[in-house]
Amino acid sequence: MEELKTLGTFGLRTKRELWKAHTELSRVRHQARSLLALRQEVREEKEPILMKSLARIGLVSSDATLDDVLNLNADDLLSRRFQTIVAKKFDFKSPYQARQAIIHGHVMIGDRKIDIPSYMVTVEEEGGVHFTPESKIPEMLEKSKSKEVTETPTEDAEKPTEAAEKPTEAAEKPTEAKKDEGSSTK
Repeated sequence: MEELKTLGTFGLRTKRELWKAHTELSRVRHQARSLLALRQEVREEKEPILMKSLARIGLVSSDATLDDVLNLNADDLLSRRFQTIVAKKFDFKSPYQARQAIIHGHVMIGDRKIDIPSYMVTVEEEGGVHFTPESKIPEMLEKSKSKEVTETPTEDAEKPTEAAEKPTEAAEKPTEAKKDEGSSTK
């Protein structure tokens, strides 16, 4: 059940994408465990290489330890995917909608059009995520946001208006009934 929740949260298409994330996480953890088993001199040489690569993609902070690497979970890895970053940055209604925009080539990183939802975005690239110039999606998102904003107050405003109309209708009906009575007596 937890796998399905993760699939929905991150907008993954199949469980295979989740399993790939678990495999990558397993590989990273294995590297961290093998570094812990090495002698201190060798470990001091190789540990910065792993930590720098993980910090570059935003999985750990620059001052993290190997214990932090061992504490990583699949959600941490999945949150660095291009699809997840686009969904959060542009406020798509769902991660699936963000996935569709990526696959159809509406999103760029810097000057490169990326159409792979599973692309791991580095920390430096994260600021350069934007829509392509010819994309109509930003306009569509703005329209849907403005509709949501205007629908909410309109619904609240309609309820008192309906209540106000009901007594008016009730007041008009007796008048019509009097007219009918008046015309039938003539």
